[in-house]
Amino acid sequence: MNCSVSSSSEVIELAQALIKTPSITPKDLGCQEIIIKRLAAMGFTIHRLPFGVVENFYARLGSSGKNLCFAGHTDVVAPGDSSGWHRDPFAAEIVDGVLLGRGACDMKGAIAAMVVALEKFLLANPDFSQKNSLSFLITGDEEGDAVDGTVRVLDWLEKNNEQLDYCLVGEPTSVAKLGDCLKNGRRGSINGLISFKGKQGHVAYPHLADNPIHSSAPTIAKLAAIKFDEGDDHFPATSIQFTNIGAGDGSSNVVPATLEARFNIRFSPKNSPESLESKIRAVLDEPDHPNYTLSLDLSGLPFLSKDGHLRSALEKSIKQSLNHETQSSTGGGTSDARFISQVCPQTMEFGLVGSSMHKLNEGVPVADLEELTQIYHNLLTNLFNP
Repeated sequence: MNCSVSSSSEVIELAQALIKTPSITPKDLGCQEIIIKRLAAMGFTIHRLPFGVVENFYARLGSSGKNLCFAGHTDVVAPGDSSGWHRDPFAAEIVDGVLLGRGACDMKGAIAAMVVALEKFLLANPDFSQKNSLSFLITGDEEGDAVDGTVRVLDWLEKNNEQLDYCLVGEPTSVAKLGDCLKNGRRGSINGLISFKGKQGHVAYPHLADNPIHSSAPTIAKLAAIKFDEGDDHFPATSIQFTNIGAGDGSSNVVPATLEARFNIRFSPKNSPESLESKIRAVLDEPDHPNYTLSLDLSGLPFLSKDGHLRSALEKSIKQSLNHETQSSTGGGTSDARFISQVCPQTMEFGLVGSSMHKLNEGVPVADLEELTQIYHNLLTNLFNP
């Protein structure tokens, strides 16, 4: 029998406060202020960085030594059909030991764990900021177009000579149980559109038309068969995946003038946007292939954080708390780590189990929130050895 319970845990209370604020992209509705007040009380200097309609902030404690940045986002996707939720998606109720609510695992729970871990760490190490630095980078645009969020904050950091030595992004990386997986890299992502040109005409007179559906089919097949690379120990082989092909207006007696084919490429550091485009155009420009126009939109570059102080400290922290090893992965979608890694080579992602993110009844076991807080606390200790 399901039952609702309350918890006095600091991390649970903070996670509930964040979830109860329905910060659906790009509206923040005061969610970030909850975090800012806690950080300010710890002595962080707060820089509110709104861009467009998006709220962001960067906070820093200390001005010397290595700077560890905790990064994440407070915006969430819409809850969807509320009738499919067991509880109000923004009530943040605990049912059978699970904290339910939009953003519970992606990623307000992890942000709450970061804040509480910092509070406990700094309480035990009051002189920490005399030799080292900590920072927070929070955006309200990760689930949206990611135009006025982290990328704009990083520009601000560069202009203000702020350097990130380590960065931990609290995305939900765990797969089946907390701590079974961390992300030490991600594939890059390119979206593309090819418009194949033909000549419109009546289907009864095909010799007077040029059907782009017919002429483009072999080309699309050749593109799908391109071997960009063979993959390696960190990344699967790169491939082009067509996501939508459309032509005409639905008429049954008209040869269409154009066919549009949309695709996505998730690629490893073995490739660059330029090399991918070159291989695509080499196929498109072959003799007897249809006329075309090609447009490409880069949404993120690939990155790989290999062995380093941050990774070893994180792996040790997970083992200390959970007594099991963690696996590294570069799979899954994109996150703001794709931007941060370009200025901070030691960028990692680690957080809660993500199986319910973006779904109805998103939730996280309260025990996992407690454990994640301890892992983040261990990370601070292991990284800085106070």
